[in-house]
Amino acid sequence: MDRKWFVPWLGRRRWRYARLGILAAMGPGIISGFADNDAGGITTYSVVGAKFGYQMMWVLLASALALGITQEAGARLGLATGKGLLDLVRERFGLRWSGLAIVTMLLANLGDTVAEFAGISAALLIFGVPVAVSNSVATVAVILLLTRGSFRRVQFVFLAMGAAVSAGYAISAYLAHPAWATAANYLIVPHGTLTSAYLLAVVGTVGTTITPWGQGFIQSYTADKGLSRANLRASHIDITTGAVLTNLVAAFIVVATAATLFAHGRYEISDAAQAAVALRPFAGRFAETVFALGLLGASLLGLGTVPLTSAYATCEALGLERGLRWKWNEAPAFYGLLTFFVGFSALLVFIPGLPLIQVMFLSQVFDGLLLPVILVFVMRLSSDRWLLGDLASGPVLKYLGWIVTAAMSVLSIALVLSLFL
Repeated sequence: MDRKWFVPWLGRRRWRYARLGILAAMGPGIISGFADNDAGGITTYSVVGAKFGYQMMWVLLASALALGITQEAGARLGLATGKGLLDLVRERFGLRWSGLAIVTMLLANLGDTVAEFAGISAALLIFGVPVAVSNSVATVAVILLLTRGSFRRVQFVFLAMGAAVSAGYAISAYLAHPAWATAANYLIVPHGTLTSAYLLAVVGTVGTTITPWGQGFIQSYTADKGLSRANLRASHIDITTGAVLTNLVAAFIVVATAATLFAHGRYEISDAAQAAVALRPFAGRFAETVFALGLLGASLLGLGTVPLTSAYATCEALGLERGLRWKWNEAPAFYGLLTFFVGFSALLVFIPGLPLIQVMFLSQVFDGLLLPVILVFVMRLSSDRWLLGDLASGPVLKYLGWIVTAAMSVLSIALVLSLFL
């Protein structure tokens, strides 16, 4: 064989295999990023865009950087150990800390799951679907997907749903005819007056991007997927892509509401569904429909990932078998808990007179209290060379991680205090 022809051919073949390897390892970071934009996140971005216009764009860029750093640390733990976060907390810090973490996380996740149901019902009410019907169908569909679908099928549905939501909000932003140059300027240069309302919006925007359950999900899902040290490069690409997509979608939502609601003096909205309806006079019926469908898709994705994280975390804390790669008879506790977390949250929504706002309020409190603790665990574990070897965080990633942890701790405390003031 002619060597001049064979060597380039071999190089191209190796590159094709390398690309296939990267694609096979993709998923945890992108899904985690998509799921961060759940019902609560979309509501936050909608409210921020309507109230402050383009002023919060710079916060999204900062959030993307912070999310990439924290998720990278979590993914490295999953790659190096093949274990979830609560596994390592239990082994390295003891049952008391793992018990405190799991109880707080489950309470926060319960409120987050209820919020996903609220997002589903609010989105479908726009199309005239009764709450009982929408939530019942969503409950059955999600439970069947997670308990009967294969790992590959679940991942495909998560990725497809996230891609659809992203496309929907990109279309909404385009139909709103925003001032793209202004938005780009505000993305790079901070704007706004440091009022209490502005600072609270900053805290809420960052807080809805980096969450305790999201940090637990990335590590557990990485381990569940069976990724290892050999997948570090692919994981880095996956994490970076997820962080960028998360905040790109957030930017589309802010831009859409800023160019319509804020520009026409509609500063006060209470949720994303109200934002969808309010878009109609300024951007048309199609924009309203796409925005509402985006809320529906995001809420369904959150309804799949948040209870999944709860099941992962509980089994990790108790040392039980878990993972979507196991069959029901191989990991009965995992699938039983998964079904319980979805079903119990659905039942709560159907309780007459249940103060859903207070439930979601308490979930924010628990999230705010738990996040600094979770990030401290992640940073301490991810810099442990005895545990991770050559995958331990280097000086740059370690220092950046602790800076993000300190900043998020201050913001989380500020958020909790603001909820009571």
